[in-house]
Amino acid sequence: MNFFLCLIAVGGVVAVLVLLRLWLVLRPRKEGLQTVSVSVLVVAGSGGHTTEILRLLGSLSKHYNPRHYVFADTDKMSAVKIRSFEEKRAERDSESLVLCNGPGTCIPICASALLLGILGIKKVIIVYVESICRVETLSLSGKILYHFSDYFFVQWPTLKGKYPKSVYLGRIV
Repeated sequence: MNFFLCLIAVGGVVAVLVLLRLWLVLRPRKEGLQTVSVSVLVVAGSGGHTTEILRLLGSLSKHYNPRHYVFADTDKMSAVKIRSFEEKRAERDSESLVLCNGPGTCIPICASALLLGILGIKKVIIVYVESICRVETLSLSGKILYHFSDYFFVQWPTLKGKYPKSVYLGRIV
């Protein structure tokens, strides 16, 4: 009888620990918290093992960084595959920024940057700073990019009142 009570108690403790761990892993994260990067040591084998490990790495988020690789000196094919994988990942995962302040030439550039993001090729952050001479209304570029920019800065409080998505920090130019 005592054995069964101990077994039930141990089972209850294990169940509580598993539920606690699940809660810690699956709980919703608060906005604004920094995600910690995790350094990864990857042991690559020859042949299909390298392909499999690279597929696995391809599904990880960019927070699993930096990555360090271990493979045999004689395994030249794995070295080539890993180098190619990391170069493609660096191109894909790196974020780029377009900073503009109103010339009409920024519209096609920002449209191209937006298209890169839509197609999943590269995330480009578009930051638009409205010209300081625009006190009451936005420029034509501002009116267009207000809807598509990631960050939209105005330099006059009257514009902030008219365009709630905008950010007013005072005079910045």
